[in-house]
Amino acid sequence: MNDLHKTDCYTSADALMEALQEVGISYLFCNLGSDHPSMIEALAKAKVEGKELPKAIICPHESVALSAAQGYAMVSGQAQGVIIHTDVGTQNLGGAVHNAFRARVPVLIFAGETPFTMEGELSGSRNSYVNYLQNVYDQRGILRSYVKWEADIRTGKNVKQLIYRAMQMAKSDPAGPVYLTGAREVLEENVEKLPDTWGKWAPIEPSFLPNWGIDEIVSALLEAQNPLLITSYLGRMTKAVPELIEFCEKVAIPVVEQIPTYVNFPRDHPLHLGYDPNPFIPEADVIIAIDTDVPWVTTQVQPKDDCKVYFIDLDPIKEEIPLWHIPTVKNYRADAYASLIQLNYAFAQRVINKEQVQERYFRLAKHHNEQREAWKQEEKAEGNTITPEWLTACLRDVVDDETILLDETITNTMTVAKHLPRTKAGTMFGSGGTSLGWNGGAAIGMKLANPTKTVVTLTGDGSYLFSVPSSVHWMSRRYQAPFLTVIYNNEGWNATKLNLLKRYPDGMAKQTDSYWVNFDQSADLAKIAEAAGGAYARIVSDPRELPEALQQAMNEVKNGKSAVVDVRLAKISNQKDY
Repeated sequence: MNDLHKTDCYTSADALMEALQEVGISYLFCNLGSDHPSMIEALAKAKVEGKELPKAIICPHESVALSAAQGYAMVSGQAQGVIIHTDVGTQNLGGAVHNAFRARVPVLIFAGETPFTMEGELSGSRNSYVNYLQNVYDQRGILRSYVKWEADIRTGKNVKQLIYRAMQMAKSDPAGPVYLTGAREVLEENVEKLPDTWGKWAPIEPSFLPNWGIDEIVSALLEAQNPLLITSYLGRMTKAVPELIEFCEKVAIPVVEQIPTYVNFPRDHPLHLGYDPNPFIPEADVIIAIDTDVPWVTTQVQPKDDCKVYFIDLDPIKEEIPLWHIPTVKNYRADAYASLIQLNYAFAQRVINKEQVQERYFRLAKHHNEQREAWKQEEKAEGNTITPEWLTACLRDVVDDETILLDETITNTMTVAKHLPRTKAGTMFGSGGTSLGWNGGAAIGMKLANPTKTVVTLTGDGSYLFSVPSSVHWMSRRYQAPFLTVIYNNEGWNATKLNLLKRYPDGMAKQTDSYWVNFDQSADLAKIAEAAGGAYARIVSDPRELPEALQQAMNEVKNGKSAVVDVRLAKISNQKDY
């Protein structure tokens, strides 16, 4: 029989790939290496046999692979797989694994281990000098602080169990990335075919508020004169948003989205009071912090001593952050959606002072309207210079309510939130972490998850360069995942400068314009995407040209081609002497 049809051999790698299909993974974002021959062979055999396995997506850079998997999971709720190469590929994940971990997004990461035999003792033994140099003492230790679970495949006989366990851990709240490794010898091991038992590996069910907690929170809110709710990522479950609206409307609780990762509350709702909790915290008598990591920064503001703070979160005391504290009356480890259903039911059983609620609602609505009117006044260019506010206002005219937006503009994030308000859950996302470069890969993942939706990513010039745009746009064209990138280009790292000015507002750096943050030889950033992926590329510096340029770019995307518009804003520094 022709070797092409010799598919009867069943290895650990075959079982592993089957298990990835069984747990619901659709895509494997791959950067393959010398540790993956048996996995590649498993994919090839499946192709010949017509057996369905996850689709392998070639990713020229590992951080883009992980960002794509994160983006896919954020918009769809379905964890995906990332396959990388030994210790070096693991290290090349870089800050992307920080983002997935802090954002609590499930991802299954697999990396090969270098062969553990070197004289041909087993199939898969070392056959290259790289097999020696990639042999390290603790490969899994590279990611141990950034994953929920990590393990090594020791035998193919239980490889499916390990995949099931990995996905069970990844999907159980608080969700997060998991890391599994396996050496070539184990992956090439011949094993008996293994059954599909994934259905018996259920993740943890959502946790609820205790009855006494419900009574205490509801009573406190009914007595409150100035309640406040702060959230950052409740919108990760879109079904929680309507419950939050109902909850807040019952007793007129204003909402502040603190560094939002998702759309948590409709931003045109009269009870939405923006993105800065500091003006409201000193007068609040009850604060509900729900699904948020840092509801406020304690060096900037503190609630009054008699303010009752209730924290509802999957991890209310942030067990993975060594130093963390918010003064609370009670911390509840509970699912936001489940908790809001409970609280809304409890409110329905209580007598509510409708007159008091109505008065507060009208007062808050007035504040909301005044706040929005003040923001609107900022939407203008300054002479011949494009401002972030004007750019964001122009973007409103080329996106619709269904467009999926990604924001990694960093120092312009609040500008984007204010001037491009989203009203529909599941239409705007942030990285959830602090490592830059998430936006490009995440856009690909979100487009693959929603092929019919338009995807637009907003990024600073620094974040754009961190995103490895050459890899991103090669993938975009190869896998027909077009999206629009708009670069808020201030030619430097403004976040670094602003943090310096917080500490030394009148220091020598300010006096001499010496920050070491500016890109004084600005690159043609859009051309990177054009060269690597055939993207439509354009630089815009004239405010009058901006609306037409954005519309043309959006037209290109809707016709199947990615587009990058490099919008030149005011420079953050003119430093020349380094």
